[in-house]
Amino acid sequence: MLRPTTTSLRWLALAALSMLCQEPMHPYRMQRLIKERGKDEVIDVTQRASLYQTIARLERDGLLSKQQVMRDEKRPERTVYEITAAGRAITLAWMRECLSQLAPEYPEFPAAVSMLALVTPEDALQQLELRMLILQAEIKRIDAGLQQASRVPRLFLLEFEYLRATRFAELTWVSCVVAELRSGKITWNEAWLRQIAAEFAVADD
Repeated sequence: MLRPTTTSLRWLALAALSMLCQEPMHPYRMQRLIKERGKDEVIDVTQRASLYQTIARLERDGLLSKQQVMRDEKRPERTVYEITAAGRAITLAWMRECLSQLAPEYPEFPAAVSMLALVTPEDALQQLELRMLILQAEIKRIDAGLQQASRVPRLFLLEFEYLRATRFAELTWVSCVVAELRSGKITWNEAWLRQIAAEFAVADD
Protein backbone atom coordinates (compact mmCIF):
# COMPACT_ATOMS: atom_id res chain seq x y z
CA MET A 1 0.00 0.00 0.00
CA LEU A 2 1.16 3.55 -0.73
CA ARG A 3 3.04 5.00 2.21
CA PRO A 4 4.42 8.54 1.77
CA THR A 5 7.34 9.32 4.06
CA THR A 6 5.60 11.90 6.26
CA THR A 7 2.19 12.02 7.89
CA SER A 8 1.28 15.33 6.23
CA LEU A 9 2.04 13.98 2.75
CA ARG A 10 0.18 10.76 3.50
CA TRP A 11 -2.99 12.65 4.37
CA LEU A 12 -2.53 14.99 1.44
CA ALA A 13 -2.41 11.94 -0.84
CA LEU A 14 -5.56 10.51 0.71
CA ALA A 15 -7.31 13.89 0.39
CA ALA A 16 -6.39 14.09 -3.31
CA LEU A 17 -7.58 10.54 -3.96
CA SER A 18 -10.83 11.12 -2.07
CA MET A 19 -11.53 14.24 -4.14
CA LEU A 20 -10.96 12.32 -7.36
CA CYS A 21 -13.31 9.57 -6.16
CA GLN A 22 -16.04 12.21 -6.52
CA GLU A 23 -15.08 13.53 -9.96
CA PRO A 24 -12.05 14.38 -12.13
CA MET A 25 -10.49 17.75 -11.29
CA HIS A 26 -7.29 19.76 -11.40
CA PRO A 27 -5.04 20.31 -8.34
CA TYR A 28 -6.04 23.94 -7.84
CA ARG A 29 -9.69 22.93 -7.52
CA MET A 30 -8.74 20.13 -5.11
CA GLN A 31 -6.96 22.61 -2.86
CA ARG A 32 -9.84 25.10 -3.05
CA LEU A 33 -12.50 22.48 -2.23
CA ILE A 34 -10.47 21.11 0.69
CA LYS A 35 -10.38 24.62 2.16
CA GLU A 36 -14.00 25.48 1.34
CA ARG A 37 -15.20 22.30 3.05
CA GLY A 38 -13.08 22.96 6.14
CA LYS A 39 -10.91 19.90 5.61
CA ASP A 40 -7.83 22.10 6.03
CA GLU A 41 -8.58 21.85 9.77
CA VAL A 42 -7.21 18.30 9.65
CA ILE A 43 -5.18 18.23 6.40
CA ASP A 44 -2.36 20.67 5.64
CA VAL A 45 -2.88 22.10 2.15
CA THR A 46 -1.09 25.40 2.71
CA GLN A 47 1.73 24.52 0.29
CA ARG A 48 0.40 24.00 -3.22
CA ALA A 49 3.81 22.66 -4.29
CA SER A 50 3.36 19.75 -1.85
CA LEU A 51 0.00 18.95 -3.44
CA TYR A 52 1.51 18.93 -6.94
CA GLN A 53 4.39 16.71 -5.75
CA THR A 54 1.91 14.34 -4.13
CA ILE A 55 -0.18 14.15 -7.31
CA ALA A 56 2.95 13.46 -9.37
CA ARG A 57 3.79 10.56 -7.08
CA LEU A 58 0.25 9.19 -7.22
CA GLU A 59 0.42 9.32 -11.00
CA ARG A 60 3.76 7.48 -11.02
CA ASP A 61 2.22 4.81 -8.79
CA GLY A 62 -0.68 4.39 -11.23
CA LEU A 63 -3.31 5.60 -8.76
CA LEU A 64 -4.47 8.48 -10.91
CA SER A 65 -3.99 9.58 -14.51
CA LYS A 66 -4.27 12.68 -16.65
CA GLN A 67 -7.71 13.06 -18.21
CA GLN A 68 -7.21 16.31 -20.09
CA VAL A 69 -5.26 19.56 -20.17
CA MET A 70 -7.40 22.70 -19.89
CA ARG A 71 -6.14 25.70 -21.85
CA ASP A 72 -7.62 29.16 -21.42
CA GLU A 73 -6.05 32.42 -22.54
CA LYS A 74 -7.08 34.05 -19.27
CA ARG A 75 -5.80 31.27 -16.97
CA PRO A 76 -2.68 29.15 -16.61
CA GLU A 77 -2.77 25.70 -18.22
CA ARG A 78 -4.38 23.18 -15.85
CA THR A 79 -4.21 19.39 -15.94
CA VAL A 80 -7.35 17.50 -14.93
CA TYR A 81 -6.73 14.17 -13.23
CA GLU A 82 -8.98 11.16 -12.71
CA ILE A 83 -8.63 8.27 -10.31
CA THR A 84 -7.76 4.82 -11.65
CA ALA A 85 -9.33 1.53 -10.58
CA ALA A 86 -6.18 0.78 -8.58
CA GLY A 87 -6.38 4.23 -6.97
CA ARG A 88 -9.98 3.71 -5.93
CA ALA A 89 -9.17 0.30 -4.43
CA ILE A 90 -6.15 1.70 -2.55
CA THR A 91 -8.20 4.63 -1.24
CA LEU A 92 -10.90 2.39 0.22
CA ALA A 93 -8.37 -0.03 1.73
CA TRP A 94 -6.41 2.87 3.18
CA MET A 95 -9.53 4.43 4.67
CA ARG A 96 -10.56 1.15 6.32
CA GLU A 97 -7.10 0.75 7.82
CA CYS A 98 -7.01 4.34 9.13
CA LEU A 99 -10.48 4.04 10.66
CA SER A 100 -9.92 0.69 12.36
CA GLN A 101 -6.24 0.63 13.37
CA LEU A 102 -4.09 2.67 15.74
CA ALA A 103 -0.92 4.13 14.26
CA PRO A 104 1.99 5.90 15.99
CA GLU A 105 1.72 9.61 15.22
CA TYR A 106 4.36 11.18 17.52
CA PRO A 107 2.71 14.58 18.10
CA GLU A 108 4.87 17.39 19.47
CA PHE A 109 3.06 18.10 22.75
CA PRO A 110 3.47 14.66 24.39
CA ALA A 111 7.11 14.70 23.30
CA ALA A 112 7.58 18.07 25.02
CA VAL A 113 5.77 16.81 28.13
CA SER A 114 8.18 13.86 28.29
CA MET A 115 11.03 16.39 28.67
CA LEU A 116 9.25 18.74 31.09
CA ALA A 117 12.10 18.57 33.60
CA LEU A 118 14.27 20.63 31.22
CA VAL A 119 12.46 23.74 32.45
CA THR A 120 11.68 24.82 35.99
CA PRO A 121 8.29 24.06 37.58
CA GLU A 122 7.52 27.78 37.46
CA ASP A 123 8.31 27.99 33.75
CA ALA A 124 6.32 24.83 33.04
CA LEU A 125 3.35 26.29 34.92
CA GLN A 126 3.52 29.54 32.96
CA GLN A 127 3.65 27.76 29.58
CA LEU A 128 0.85 25.32 30.42
CA GLU A 129 -1.35 28.16 31.68
CA LEU A 130 -0.82 29.82 28.30
CA ARG A 131 -1.72 26.56 26.57
CA MET A 132 -4.94 26.40 28.59
CA LEU A 133 -5.97 29.82 27.29
CA ILE A 134 -5.20 28.80 23.71
CA LEU A 135 -7.15 25.55 24.09
CA GLN A 136 -10.13 27.42 25.53
CA ALA A 137 -10.07 29.85 22.60
CA GLU A 138 -9.77 26.98 20.13
CA ILE A 139 -12.77 25.19 21.62
CA LYS A 140 -14.81 28.40 21.37
CA ARG A 141 -13.75 28.80 17.74
CA ILE A 142 -14.80 25.23 16.90
CA ASP A 143 -18.10 25.68 18.74
CA ALA A 144 -18.80 28.84 16.74
CA GLY A 145 -18.04 27.02 13.50
CA LEU A 146 -20.31 24.14 14.43
CA GLN A 147 -23.07 26.57 15.31
CA GLN A 148 -22.74 28.33 11.95
CA ALA A 149 -22.83 24.96 10.19
CA SER A 150 -25.84 23.72 12.15
CA ARG A 151 -27.77 23.01 8.93
CA VAL A 152 -24.94 20.92 7.45
CA PRO A 153 -25.53 17.15 7.83
CA ARG A 154 -23.58 15.76 10.77
CA LEU A 155 -21.66 13.37 8.51
CA PHE A 156 -19.68 16.32 7.18
CA LEU A 157 -18.96 17.76 10.64
CA LEU A 158 -17.64 14.66 12.40
CA GLU A 159 -13.99 15.70 12.14
CA PHE A 160 -14.85 19.00 13.85
CA GLU A 161 -16.63 17.11 16.64
CA TYR A 162 -13.54 14.92 17.00
CA LEU A 163 -11.24 17.95 17.12
CA ARG A 164 -13.41 19.52 19.81
CA ALA A 165 -13.43 16.31 21.85
CA THR A 166 -9.65 15.96 21.68
CA ARG A 167 -9.10 19.64 22.51
CA PHE A 168 -11.50 19.37 25.45
CA ALA A 169 -9.78 16.21 26.72
CA GLU A 170 -6.40 17.92 26.43
CA LEU A 171 -7.70 21.00 28.25
CA THR A 172 -9.02 18.80 31.07
CA TRP A 173 -5.66 17.06 31.42
CA VAL A 174 -3.58 20.24 31.21
CA SER A 175 -5.85 21.89 33.80
CA CYS A 176 -5.18 19.03 36.23
CA VAL A 177 -1.41 19.28 35.73
CA VAL A 178 -1.55 23.06 36.14
CA ALA A 179 -3.47 22.66 39.42
CA GLU A 180 -0.86 20.22 40.74
CA LEU A 181 2.00 22.48 39.67
CA ARG A 182 0.34 25.39 41.47
CA SER A 183 -0.13 23.36 44.64
CA GLY A 184 3.37 21.92 44.53
CA LYS A 185 2.11 18.35 44.24
CA ILE A 186 4.18 18.09 41.06
CA THR A 187 7.58 19.73 41.43
CA TRP A 188 11.28 19.12 40.90
CA ASN A 189 14.70 20.71 41.29
CA GLU A 190 18.26 19.94 40.20
CA ALA A 191 19.15 17.99 43.35
CA TRP A 192 16.05 15.80 43.10
CA LEU A 193 16.64 15.17 39.40
CA ARG A 194 20.24 14.11 40.07
CA GLN A 195 19.04 11.80 42.84
CA ILE A 196 16.45 10.16 40.58
CA ALA A 197 19.01 9.81 37.77
CA ALA A 198 21.43 8.13 40.17
CA GLU A 199 18.75 5.72 41.43
CA PHE A 200 17.80 4.69 37.92
CA ALA A 201 21.47 4.32 36.95
CA VAL A 202 21.95 1.87 39.86
CA ALA A 203 18.81 -0.01 38.85
CA ASP A 204 20.09 -0.30 35.27
CA ASP A 205 23.38 -1.80 36.48
